[in-house]
Amino acid sequence: MFVFLLLMKQKKVFLLLNGETPRTLPDISKYDLICATDGAYHSLEENKIVPNFVCGDFDSIKNIPDTIEVIHTPNQDFTDFDKALQLLFDKGFTNIDVFGASGKEQDHFLGNLHTAIQWKDKLNLTFFDNHSRYFLAHKSTEIANCKGKIISLVPFPNVTSIFTEGLQYALNKEDLTFGERIGTRNKAIKSKIKITFESGNLFIFINHKKQKDA
Repeated sequence: MFVFLLLMKQKKVFLLLNGETPRTLPDISKYDLICATDGAYHSLEENKIVPNFVCGDFDSIKNIPDTIEVIHTPNQDFTDFDKALQLLFDKGFTNIDVFGASGKEQDHFLGNLHTAIQWKDKLNLTFFDNHSRYFLAHKSTEIANCKGKIISLVPFPNVTSIFTEGLQYALNKEDLTFGERIGTRNKAIKSKIKITFESGNLFIFINHKKQKDA
């Protein structure tokens, strides 16, 4: 039983939300489970991708084929994203790549970051959009293949004693506070960067494109 649960935790999920539609989708074959909230289903349909399930309140979408599992989640006290994460957690999946979390209404984007913080101790979430990938950092985080890319460190709302290696503008046991000082638009000068901190919630944003040297 323990071995089974361990294998489940290692499996990877593709989750599509109803934000900005990705210009390109990843190699779906590398995922063990594909799912979407109801408003995002048509994006999968247009790309001829069949999800394992679609979830939501289904107020705006009705015509989903009978061959696809539909999970009705009408509780309005939680967002569609939060309800999708609860379903995945209940199914034993903890390693989730999230697409379509940003763009369109920005209050939804901020709400999705809020949800990510609520689930940080239970799920490993990585977000992807048309410009970057981003995630909540562990207190000690190493990231490879970064040289030349723009790296932003955004606290929600406070992060203490941040130390960085491999960034052009280094932080040496410094604090960041949203509304006072954040760490946007830094640049990786090494392939591998390292970021450590003592406490708080720190989102790391990594731009897909490398910045050319001046």
